[in-house]
Formats: sequence, C-alpha cells, structure tokens
Amino acid sequence: MSKVASNRKEEEREMYPLRLTAAVCSRKHVWVFSRSFNMAEEAKKLAAYAAVDNHVQNNQVVGVGSGSTIVYAVDRLAERVREEKLNIVCVPTSFQARQLILQHGLTLSDLDRHPELDVAIDGADEVDADLTLIKGGGGCLTQEKIVAGCAKHFVVIADYRKNSKDLGQQWKKGVPIEVIPMAYVPVSRIIAKRFGGEANLRMAVSKAGPVVTDNSNFILDWKFENAQNWKEVNTALKMIPGVVETGLFVGMAERAYFGMEDGSVKVRDPPVN
Repeated sequence: MSKVASNRKEEEREMYPLRLTAAVCSRKHVWVFSRSFNMAEEAKKLAAYAAVDNHVQNNQVVGVGSGSTIVYAVDRLAERVREEKLNIVCVPTSFQARQLILQHGLTLSDLDRHPELDVAIDGADEVDADLTLIKGGGGCLTQEKIVAGCAKHFVVIADYRKNSKDLGQQWKKGVPIEVIPMAYVPVSRIIAKRFGGEANLRMAVSKAGPVVTDNSNFILDWKFENAQNWKEVNTALKMIPGVVETGLFVGMAERAYFGMEDGSVKVRDPPVN
C-alpha cells in the first residue's frame, strides 16, 4: 500500500467518530424537534376542543377563524354536529376557513345572511395578560377582526407558546398591518417615524413578490421596539391613510384557552378593572 493511501485510511479512521457523533446529534435534533412539534399540536387540539365544548350550543351561528389551531376546532365542531345532531351555521374568516367548513360538511354562510354571530372562535399569534392579541400571521387579520366584531362572544384558542405577559415576549415577527398596495411605502415610513421600530413589506415564500391578502392588499409587519399603549396605538395606526386594518385585537376577546405542555388547559379571562 502506498504512503498516500495509508495516510488517507488513517484520516478516515480519525474522522469516523466525528461523523458518527454528527449523525447521532442530527438524529437527536430531529427527535427533539419532532417531540416539540407533536407537543405543540396536541396543545392546540386541547385548547380547540375545550373552546368548542364550552361555547358552542345548538342553533348557533359560529364564526370560524383561520390558522393551524382552528383546524382542530372545526374537527371537534363537525364531530359534535354529527354526534349530537346540532344545528350549526358557520361563517368563515378566510378562504382556508371556508374550505375547512365545506370539507367537514358543515353549513356555510356569510355575514350578508348572518350579520350577527353567537360566538367566534379563532387562534392568535400572541396573547398578553390583558387578552390583547396579535393576529394576522396568516394574513387574514381584516376578515378575522370583522367576524370577531360581529360576534356576541369572541373566544381565542392557542398553545402554550402564544401565552405572554407582554406583547413581543414570544412573537418576534411584529404586528401585521394590512395596507392598500399603493400606500405601503409612505405608511411604513410614517409608522417608523411615529412609533419607532420598522415596518417591512411581507414577502411571499412560494411566489415572487409580496404576500397578497384575500382582499388584494399588502401586509406590513411592524417590529416595534418597546411596550405600547396598544389601544391608543391601534387607533392611531388605523387613522393613517392607506391602512386597512391592524393585527392588534384590543378589548375584543372575552376568554382565551391555552393548551399546556403538561396536557392541561389554561383559561384566561380579561383582568377586572
């Protein structure tokens, strides 16, 4: 055997433990990620089932929110409709919600036919101690806020990762703000100048260009720097010409259900002033 070949084999023997360690670490990382993902999904399911069981009754009109957690709520709603023969009418907040309602064979309606809802159930990107929400990570904030505003009761479902004392503690992507396309540059400049931080145009992942909402608008994600008076900020943002709606839901939710890591469900009501 040549000296070069001998040296190569020696290098390979030295590298084998490193490769083995890397492979083990990689598998461990995948296992930890999978376990964390499964735990979060189970937590979403727990929160969704609790909300549907506690707030949906026969002969109701129900607002159906958007996002990953709402999938479990629609599952449970459809299950109860089948088992208990409930008469339920569903009003969606997005194309996704509409498809979920149809796929489960539930009765689909809209705000033209049912402008007043008994209850709306929706997820959130973050919920603070006052039940102020950041919503709109999925781009449906305007429809979600309209439907929630038409409901007698608005209930939020989320997993433990969305539970915060203050907004921005867990959710780091900012407050979504839906804007008219021609106004996104001046609006982003006004927000940064008036409130600090930066408001960036949300870009699409599977298409070239920006995310376009169901309303054919753009979304700015405002990454704020400090805690704010959210009621005042929400009002001020909506007064900027070109802003359609914000992802700040202030004083709207009457209860939040959090699925926790230990398999329990934590319930939060607004603080009593």
